Amino acid sequence: QVQLVESGGGLVQAGGSLRLSCAASGRTFSSSVMAWFRQAPGKEREFVASISWNGGNTYYTDSVKERFTISRDKAKNTVYLQMNSLKPEDTAVYYCAARRRDNILATRTYEYDFWGPGTQVTVSS
Repeated sequence: QVQLVESGGGLVQAGGSLRLSCAASGRTFSSSVMAWFRQAPGKEREFVASISWNGGNTYYTDSVKERFTISRDKAKNTVYLQMNSLKPEDTAVYYCAARRRDNILATRTYEYDFWGPGTQVTVSS
């Protein structure tokens, strides 16, 4: 099992920045890909970004390219999501996820094996 805990969410004005963290514990060596998803009220959970745990390769959904950056610190078993130029439409609960198999192009929720409880991000206009 892998346990994931997100932190860093909060309220920010449009154009501002936030950095989310996801601390992983447990059998972390069994995770090949880490990702961030988000879910806005009344909407389905959607893919945001993913990173290969060993190689560091990354993949982003189009709406966050050039604004968000995913990274990982292997020594700390932590994944980050740096979010810049935030927009009101970025408001959502952000979830960290992990999958055992190595494919950073996995964007569906069912393709991930472990999930954190989420952290709220609110962007005011």
